[in-house]
Amino acid sequence: MFSLLRGLRRFQRQRQRSLCPGPIPALTDTKDRWHRFTHPPKSILIVNKLRTQPVILAIDAFLEHVHATYPGVRVFHEDRPDIPHGAEVWQSGERAEKIDLVVTLGGDGTILHASSLFSVDAVPPVLSFSMGTLGFLLPFHMDDFAKALESVFHGKATILNRMRLACTFYNQDLSILNRQGDAWQVMNEIALHRGSSPHLNTIDIYVDGQHLTEAVSDGLIVSTPTGSTAYSLSAGGPIVHPSLSALVLTPICPRSLSFRPLVFPSSSSITLRIGDRSRAPAGVSMDGKTFGTLNPGESVTVHASPYPVPCINRSSIAEEGSDVHEGAGPGKEDDWVRDINNLLQYNATFRSKALLRHSRT
Repeated sequence: MFSLLRGLRRFQRQRQRSLCPGPIPALTDTKDRWHRFTHPPKSILIVNKLRTQPVILAIDAFLEHVHATYPGVRVFHEDRPDIPHGAEVWQSGERAEKIDLVVTLGGDGTILHASSLFSVDAVPPVLSFSMGTLGFLLPFHMDDFAKALESVFHGKATILNRMRLACTFYNQDLSILNRQGDAWQVMNEIALHRGSSPHLNTIDIYVDGQHLTEAVSDGLIVSTPTGSTAYSLSAGGPIVHPSLSALVLTPICPRSLSFRPLVFPSSSSITLRIGDRSRAPAGVSMDGKTFGTLNPGESVTVHASPYPVPCINRSSIAEEGSDVHEGAGPGKEDDWVRDINNLLQYNATFRSKALLRHSRT
């Protein structure tokens, strides 16, 4: 009797492993997350949001400064109808011109777009400027671009490698689905969701080839530490410091109240397989963009990408006594602490500032 039960359990484990790809070796080293920008860039790629008048003026001032201060540096702009005068056309792909520095002008979405331009390869260091917007990935205001560039060109800038996720899609027979590339790199998260369907998704979750659970919910999110303050946070996920290497699994409105978010090491491989009994396909979105659907039997495997996004930090390049310096010395990350207080109002009281102004106590 016991031998029969052991054989049955062995058969079930083998069947579960056969339904999803096996574990994938860790591709991201958790050490040396910080390093310095040591080589002056020879080429710069400008990535910006829609060209409103403030953006046009900012790009023109930026181009004029670069051409005057750093002659010989080539400045590119992605191939769009609104390419600014003085910039060369740049197209992503295998034959793309080598880029040493990416400069973004806009919000967090602009940085996610810049990451998508290098969706299957390494990302150059990213220097991000805000255009009147607030975000977790915006360490500089556009007014500080001259000083920021000076620090980069003189080797004072330190870089935080923000982890990305590699996502590979599979058919029922485990052959790779053709979705514009074998492995997509995402900076924030990949989300499977029921979309417009009135039915819940049934998704089997495998961790390193082992079946974790069958999730019945509106969907699932696998996010990076950077993405932990985005969609995952709204779904009840934890806030994870961006210098960590981890995968965050967050359910979206699960049927079971005991289904709580989980944090896995970056060496883990997570496979989400749409269950055969699922009454609805799962819509797929990556970094806020729609990428089709997965039908019952199809799956996606997510693991740490070997290509993080190197982000230049505000606090790491500021000199003591300067206007852009805020708190920590060179090589220390204080942007994140400031952001969760300013942007999330972390641990703020329930009483709003407006109520406090009119309070008599």
